[in-house]
Amino acid sequence: MSISAFVRDLAAFEGARVFNPYAHVCSAHDRYDAARIRRRNLRELLKSAIDGRASTIWVARDLGYRGGRRTGLALTDEAHLHRLAAIFNADKIAKATKGPLVAERTATIIWHMLSRIQEPVMLWNVFPFHPHEADDPMTNRRHTRLERQAAAPFLDALIDMIRPKRIVAIGRDAASALEDLCVPVYRARHPSYGGQTEFIEQIEVLYDLRPEPPRQGRRALEPSVHQA
Repeated sequence: MSISAFVRDLAAFEGARVFNPYAHVCSAHDRYDAARIRRRNLRELLKSAIDGRASTIWVARDLGYRGGRRTGLALTDEAHLHRLAAIFNADKIAKATKGPLVAERTATIIWHMLSRIQEPVMLWNVFPFHPHEADDPMTNRRHTRLERQAAAPFLDALIDMIRPKRIVAIGRDAASALEDLCVPVYRARHPSYGGQTEFIEQIEVLYDLRPEPPRQGRRALEPSVHQA
């Protein structure tokens, strides 16, 4: 599948209590052309990941309202778009929302580690959209089994395009969804809800990184940009 066809199919997805960042525009926070910007962001990331021969995909559960809902990029908030652009040499990555940058704690930890690794890693979600509670779009909920099944072809297509040597499943939900893949899957603790230290240690082992001093690491992982 081509990159353009992949992004087009993502934009065509519809679901109840689901915000599709590649097709929908949030009246409260988005620019008028936000969906187009997010489609372009994803195309740029995919092209750079393929051209740069990204050998690993990190897969989490679903997009969050402070991160991927706004950027169209898994595990990436607006505060770290510049790091993604630098690592992937993708200068067309852009902010799609109005107002100040918004940071997400999980994305802060993810990009702290990716900045230490300094190699392209494709980022994705089992459910590559933002599921939210009814009548409250600025919430996060776990996607359902039926939603996971509906989104499964996107992950299959991504793996076919990237052809990774391994996949890192971030969190228990992601690991459960990736059990039947033919690609080796490395399970990592999700960095939220008390899992930050364990996640960092697991990634250090996987990428043969020298452990950093705990105090320095804690300071580095505090989000410095907040939603207005």
